[in-house]
Amino acid sequence: MTSLPDDATGMEGQFRKTEWPFYWITRTSARYFMALEKRLKPMGLDVPRWRVLMSLYEDEHLSVSEIADVCIIKLNTATKIIQRMVADGLVTTRSRPTDGRVTEVALTAKGDAKRREARAIADGVFEAAFSDLTVEERQLLNGLTERVFHRLGDL
Repeated sequence: MTSLPDDATGMEGQFRKTEWPFYWITRTSARYFMALEKRLKPMGLDVPRWRVLMSLYEDEHLSVSEIADVCIIKLNTATKIIQRMVADGLVTTRSRPTDGRVTEVALTAKGDAKRREARAIADGVFEAAFSDLTVEERQLLNGLTERVFHRLGDL
C-alpha cells in the first residue's frame, strides 16, 4: 500500500481551520443570517426577501439582473423571489423605459414600510454584533473584506 504524497507546499499538516479566514467569514455570515431570519420571520419576511428590499432602498428601480448581482444570487432565484414579492404587494415590476427587454423592480409603499421595519431589526443585530468594535475597526474590516471580495471576482 502506498501513501498519498504530501501537498506541493508541505503545508497540509499545518492546516488549522481557525486560521483560515474563509472559515470565519462563512461561519459569521451563516450565524448572521440565522439571527436575522429568526427576527424577520414574525413579520413575514425571510432573508432573501429582506435582501431584495434592502437592494431597492438606494435605487428607485433596479433590474432583476441588478438585484441578482447585488444579492449574489442566481437570476432565476431572483426572479422567483421577486414574483413572490409582487404577489405579496411588496414590489412592482415594469419594463425599463430605455430598454423594454429589461424588467425593473421598485418598492411599493407596503414594501418600503416592511423594509423600514426590517431595517430596524437588522440594525439591532448589527449593534449587538459590533458593539465592542470601534468605527475604525469596522472600517478596516469592511475594507479588507471588500478587497478579498473583488479579488475573488477576478478568479
